[in-house]
Amino acid sequence: MKSMIPLTKLKKGDKVALLSPSFAAPGQWPLVYELGLKNLRDVFGLEPIEFPTTKKLGASGEERSKDLIDAFENKEIKAVITSLGGDDQVTYVKNLPPEPFIKNPKPFFGFSDNTHLANFLWLNNIPSYYGGALFTQFALKNMDAMTVKYLNYALFESGERELEASPIYNDIGLSWNDSENLDKDRLYEPNDGWIWNGENSAEGISWGGCVESIDELLRHSIQIPSLEDFENVILFTESSEEIPSADYVFRIYRALGESGILERVKGILVGRPKAWEFDNQKSTEQKKEYREKQRETILRAVRRYNKNIPVVQNLDFGHTNPQIALPYGGRIRIDSDTHKIFVTF
Repeated sequence: MKSMIPLTKLKKGDKVALLSPSFAAPGQWPLVYELGLKNLRDVFGLEPIEFPTTKKLGASGEERSKDLIDAFENKEIKAVITSLGGDDQVTYVKNLPPEPFIKNPKPFFGFSDNTHLANFLWLNNIPSYYGGALFTQFALKNMDAMTVKYLNYALFESGERELEASPIYNDIGLSWNDSENLDKDRLYEPNDGWIWNGENSAEGISWGGCVESIDELLRHSIQIPSLEDFENVILFTESSEEIPSADYVFRIYRALGESGILERVKGILVGRPKAWEFDNQKSTEQKKEYREKQRETILRAVRRYNKNIPVVQNLDFGHTNPQIALPYGGRIRIDSDTHKIFVTF
């Protein structure tokens, strides 16, 4: 089984890099950025360090690559936290030199388009955390208690933890264009809990990410784990604010099946789909229907290639809140007898 480089946990007062490897959201919404920095300091006791492209809208891939390398090579920086996602990491992450990261492994936090960098780190035996972007998890009037708990596990604690299902969730946003929204709490709704299928238990190391980014990895022939690697992987996926159709998600899962991945993985975890966005404001009932259709579609695709692995959907990671900062390259145990999931931070 693939052996990951152990990461050093942080302590209060440590410096962390705030980077924008995708879209430079701090340059677009500076007040949201400042709220996120405040919570990073006040809630976690960490000192954020800004880099040249953190606020630079339109920064080139070369400029963002330099910031990533500089942040990893800087001995005072103990972790790297992304501001937000985006849509263009596929254009430059493949060109990053491995050595600066291998010689200076440290926790990296990000999701969505940051799937590309997490995959790059994974290939170089460096684990990371899928979650914990500054704008979406930190820049809230009141950070979600469950989100804070799992960020504390990822940042400061080691060992195996049992995951939990939140009784409530949020996927309805507040516009960052209106500064008055920074003093408002988001709307939470009842959560459906985990949706479990399969009787076998499983254990492996995690790999995956946002389905739209996985699509980019596959269609552009970007290096991903080998088929031999996938024999010890717990695959995890989730979908973004683009609210992809069930047909689109099916095609991505079918691509994973036709490539030989689904028949090899040990199990699959799926994050709760985001079903509301400003340009696609679904009602509560429409959101429920969307999530159900995606769950059915994923299960239909998986069972075409693998009849036995456990598939657990509607977990609290990805583009909704609360959010688990899920270890990317960490060990996961799926216990189908007790319907419990354990993750090593």
